[in-house]
Amino acid sequence: MQRVWIALGAASLAVSGSAAFWTRSRPQAYVTEPVAQGAMSRAIVTTGSVNPVVTVQVGTYVSGPIQSISCDYNTQVEAGQLCAKIDPRPYQEELDQAKANLATAVAQRHKDEAILAYAKTNYERDRGLREDGVVSQDTLDSDKSSRDQAQAQVRLDAAAIDQRQAALDAAQVNLDYTDIVSPVRGTVVARNVDVGQTVAASFQTPTLFLIAQDLTQMQVDTNVSESDVGQARLGQKATFAVEAYPHRSFEGRVVQVRRAPITVQNVVTYDVVIGVPNPEQLLFPGMTANVRILVDEREDAVLVPAAALRFEPHGAAAADPVASAAEAPAPHVWVLRDGRPERVAVATGIDDGTRVEITDGSLPVGTPVIVDAAGKRAGEPAQNRSPFRF
Repeated sequence: MQRVWIALGAASLAVSGSAAFWTRSRPQAYVTEPVAQGAMSRAIVTTGSVNPVVTVQVGTYVSGPIQSISCDYNTQVEAGQLCAKIDPRPYQEELDQAKANLATAVAQRHKDEAILAYAKTNYERDRGLREDGVVSQDTLDSDKSSRDQAQAQVRLDAAAIDQRQAALDAAQVNLDYTDIVSPVRGTVVARNVDVGQTVAASFQTPTLFLIAQDLTQMQVDTNVSESDVGQARLGQKATFAVEAYPHRSFEGRVVQVRRAPITVQNVVTYDVVIGVPNPEQLLFPGMTANVRILVDEREDAVLVPAAALRFEPHGAAAADPVASAAEAPAPHVWVLRDGRPERVAVATGIDDGTRVEITDGSLPVGTPVIVDAAGKRAGEPAQNRSPFRF
């Protein structure tokens, strides 16, 4: 019985050794993909909001209760069109008072001009009598003083009239400001007041209406990260979609790259403005846009999967550690030659995250490149070393 157990053990060891030898000696299988040719583009992907190109905030210069409103949401308005009216009665009273004050000043001037005329006549008469010795010098001096005072009073009346006229003009301006008119031709997109509401312009001008000057021309204000803003240029093509029309793509062009930083929770972004025609007025102010700004593109580019530049076969570094360390920074791919992986150095161009452009002609179209190993041997570590970053 002991001999039987010994024989069974020897047979088991022989089978295990044969299986291990077969596993070690069999060739490694790899997953490959052919080198392709086609269009390649690189883009900045971000989000933004749709806004009118020009938005005018219509406020009020004077305070008071709203007496009437003639503009509402989506109202098409012309420049100078009345949109709302503030109760004008207090300002009309101020205007009437200013008119009365001006009339008083004018009347006073007329009176003082008459006094001046009498003083001039009296002075000229007494000056002749003084030459004949009829009146004293003191009387002549008194007449001259009266004339000079009358002239000064007339000039003072003229200044008072200018002052009253300025007050009248200011009262007229305040009265005119009770009419809230549209300064531009456009569309009312917001109304912030109702009839009977009192608006106060003491410290800050309240916004009563928001008017978009032209809704057929819109812009998308995007938030581009500081790592990507260096690639944004004027005139670049951009496409975007909004949730209101998920199956439709809108096109525009970069019209402005603003240099003012926008910092939110220590994340810095920049506003890249995209001009968009909106002839059908499908885009509404405030819509969220998923934007793709085209940075670069290639036609008929030679393309390999990005995984091919990240792949390293097992034992490649151990075969020649000195050479591997020296060549590590250079991008390369692995191709199969007679069933064995062979390293091919390549020059890369743009990438879109999944494919990379090959620019040096080292890989003919259709060449299979290794992207992964078909299976791992027992105990074999995963290979995730790559000198090429994306």
